[in-house]
Amino acid sequence: MSLRTMSVLVAVAALVSGCQSTSIRSAWFDTDFAGPPLRKLVVSGSVSGTAEGRVFEDIFVQKLRAAGVDAVAGHTVRLDDPSLPEASFVAAVASTGAQGMLLVRVLGVDTRTRVTTTMVPGGMGWGPSPWSSPWGGPWGGPTRTMVPVQQVSQYDLATVETKLFDVQTRNLVWAATTSTFNPRSVARETPAFADLIIGQLADRGIIAVK
Repeated sequence: MSLRTMSVLVAVAALVSGCQSTSIRSAWFDTDFAGPPLRKLVVSGSVSGTAEGRVFEDIFVQKLRAAGVDAVAGHTVRLDDPSLPEASFVAAVASTGAQGMLLVRVLGVDTRTRVTTTMVPGGMGWGPSPWSSPWGGPWGGPTRTMVPVQQVSQYDLATVETKLFDVQTRNLVWAATTSTFNPRSVARETPAFADLIIGQLADRGIIAVK
């Protein structure tokens, strides 16, 4: 599959009630990758529109630079131009001087239903008492019974795929699939998403962070 073909839809991670809600479902790493760590990446992707795609790229690039990795947003070299020929696309990537190309795309967003059961206090019942009656039997007394209550809620779950390619060889170096609970706007979600991906790449020694 060409770099041009793989530069498609981008999805980002979500934060819900101030808590990170994106997790790595699966990840793969090329064990033949011997380094050295990639010093510069080009980030390419698109969302539902050109503006959101550029917001994503710009924020991700800022996060990489803050971590000590040089980076270029794909839109600055026209990678978001759908009319760009394949050869021109490859040449544009090479012109950035990046060793790696990061591509992110959404695999799907599903609405799911969750049912939970909670025990709550119910009405008054007639239960045993620790006191015994003069006739030897238990003396029953009023008690509060617990009853099960079901709660039904719906949530969105986004499945996102991220891939990193070696620009020179065009080989896949690292890939991961993430799950995101209730994703919201690109501007709001990208920072946490970028932190997660950058951390994974750094842990594998693919990039060197400061």
